[in-house]
Amino acid sequence: MAQKEKDLNELFLDTLKDIYYAEKQILRALPKMAKAAHSEDLQAAFEKHHDETEQHVERLEEVFELIGKPARGKKCEAIEGIIEEGKEVMEEYADTPALDAGLLAAAQAVEHYEISRYGTLKSWAAKLDLKDAVKLLDQTLSEEKKTDATLTKIAEEAVNYEAAA
Repeated sequence: MAQKEKDLNELFLDTLKDIYYAEKQILRALPKMAKAAHSEDLQAAFEKHHDETEQHVERLEEVFELIGKPARGKKCEAIEGIIEEGKEVMEEYADTPALDAGLLAAAQAVEHYEISRYGTLKSWAAKLDLKDAVKLLDQTLSEEKKTDATLTKIAEEAVNYEAAA
């Protein structure tokens, strides 16, 4: 029996499940990263992003509701790998001046993944005429971009210098 053609609605739902799973993993990883960081600015950024991530999860749940589907995650290998790299950095660079630079790099890999996913979902939601979903996804996309900019600023103003010292 031939598989029925998959469409953009299904791809949107699959990707929504992917980022939902990813956000839940990120919620678990951020407190560990904040605890490991030496820089107070970096700790504060991780803690602030943890609070924002809780809102991101809630917004995703609203999007699931808008399309009449249960909010369920689907294992995301990409985020698992990025988070695993962050754990390796915490182990291999613990108690070194390079730790915060490594944590920052891992956090930015997470942000770039999220920015990519939210940008795609927002675009697809627009194509699918899901105006309320577009607004919710755009809110989160903006916050992810701000977090990335904050991390870049912390890296450039302090952490990278300390790692190189």
